[in-house]
Amino acid sequence: MLSIDPVSTTLVRLTMDRPPANALSHDLVKALRDAFLRLGEEAGAPAIILTAAGDRFFSAGGDIREVATDHSVAVPRMHSFHEMLVAIERYPRPVLCAVNGYAVGGAMELLLHSDYVVASDTARFGFPEINHGLLPAAKGIRQAVNRLGRRAAERLLYSGELISSEKARDIGLVDVVVAPDELQGHVRAQADRMRSKDMHLFAAIKATLNHAAMETDTELETRSIEDMKLYLNREEAAAAREQFLQRKAT
Repeated sequence: MLSIDPVSTTLVRLTMDRPPANALSHDLVKALRDAFLRLGEEAGAPAIILTAAGDRFFSAGGDIREVATDHSVAVPRMHSFHEMLVAIERYPRPVLCAVNGYAVGGAMELLLHSDYVVASDTARFGFPEINHGLLPAAKGIRQAVNRLGRRAAERLLYSGELISSEKARDIGLVDVVVAPDELQGHVRAQADRMRSKDMHLFAAIKATLNHAAMETDTELETRSIEDMKLYLNREEAAAAREQFLQRKAT
């Protein structure tokens, strides 16, 4: 259902494998949540590439059949799904998605909470919930507005229509569109580039990006000062500043 494969000491690949469409069942959602929580607790937490088995579906989103046949699972699954989005958002290392097919509904929310998205040119994206008697998670709707802007989010959410990889790139959902056979190589190279940065600074930037819109000016000032106190005396950050100053002097 979810394979966890170390690619290197600084990179792990999570692969959703739930035929035929990698739909997000309650068990798969919990497995994703638990993987992000566990990996995030490691001292040298790795970057994560999230992808899926097969070439037609990244994920069809929430498993509608599971909810339709047993209403009692709906609330627990939404609770776990919200926890999963929080875990991805708070994960202190780069989270990248390699989208190899349809990524709709709940799968869109995975992309919106990740740090970098590479898509094959055959992938498709959208929020079809309004056409299927469902709603996205409120956290996912808010993130769609934050990432894409209100108008683009409204068009997707109100219509339920699917868009191409190129359109997804144009509105800021996807970073890069590549041919299917280039997908995994491109996302691996980008993951290595991102993970090579100072991860202490990366985590601070990510936390600020995620919370700045909800903080007051006073809280933002406090965050800036507390972050600065932590990085000013770190050896890695000091070495990077010294290297920059040496380059400027030559």
